[in-house]
Amino acid sequence: MGEVLSQNEIDNLLAALSTGELDAEQMQENNEKQVKDYDFSRPTKFSKEHLRTLEMIFEHYGRLISTNLTVYLRKNVQVTVASSETVTFSEFTNALANPVILGIINFAPLNGTILIDLATNLGYAMLDRMLGGTGVPLEKSREFSEIEMSIIQKILVMFTQQLRDPWKTVIDIAPVMQRLETNPQFAQVISPNDMIAIVTLNMKIGDVEGFMNICLPFFTLEDVMDKLNTRFWFSTMQENHDENYEMYIESLIRKVDIPIRAVLGRSTISVSDFMNLQVGDCIRLDSKVDEDMNVYVGNIKKFTALPGAEKDSYAVRITSVIREEE
Repeated sequence: MGEVLSQNEIDNLLAALSTGELDAEQMQENNEKQVKDYDFSRPTKFSKEHLRTLEMIFEHYGRLISTNLTVYLRKNVQVTVASSETVTFSEFTNALANPVILGIINFAPLNGTILIDLATNLGYAMLDRMLGGTGVPLEKSREFSEIEMSIIQKILVMFTQQLRDPWKTVIDIAPVMQRLETNPQFAQVISPNDMIAIVTLNMKIGDVEGFMNICLPFFTLEDVMDKLNTRFWFSTMQENHDENYEMYIESLIRKVDIPIRAVLGRSTISVSDFMNLQVGDCIRLDSKVDEDMNVYVGNIKKFTALPGAEKDSYAVRITSVIREEE
């Protein structure tokens, strides 16, 4: 609703028009606004439904990053979705620090790119850990060396590869890491006024905590915006569920390494006897030679077996399986 003029303002306006100080046609031209076509079927911004779907996609992505980054760093890593919002690209780039860890990723087969912004304290912690340290970040930010850039780029390539599976429900993508930038001025991949969705992940590496932002331009996701809704997402997940899924999970479980130990028996001796043990000494156990021994899978007693030998190696022969109800 426009402003309401007072009687004095109306009188002054009429007086200016009558004396020729103001031109009515010129005022009309100045008040005209440019009209842009708006396609309601393809909105130029992200709705709350789109953001909710993106959060679910990147919750899956966060779990994959947690698993794979733990292998790289040999340290506990936790990744969760902190928030999601839609802003202009200029607002995103203006908030970036310098130096910054910014990965530019080609989101093929979709047109355009996406950006991964990793907090510098997380980058320093990863570098310290992978170079033999405990994973402590620097107190003050500095420029990255070429060797450090090479290590960070390998980590971001792994981040890029993990994008395939979470997006499979929406579209099969083949993302490729194009380049790594530390200056935000060299990451102007779209127009400053274009709308983007930002999904913020909270990453915790040991005691070090920071954010990783995923920048998703509307231009890049425009072709799949219709699929970015929870109803399509859950229906597609249900369609993709088949009988082979359980077999696939079973095959993965079979590849997991677990410790197995066979206990011959137990005994109690004094510390002095233990300190004076020599080669050839005998220790009396609480079990007999012809008795079954217990075999543990992890810390669970799972089998009974008899001791023996196979060629030049010691071995056991399973005699029974202990069920859970037993």
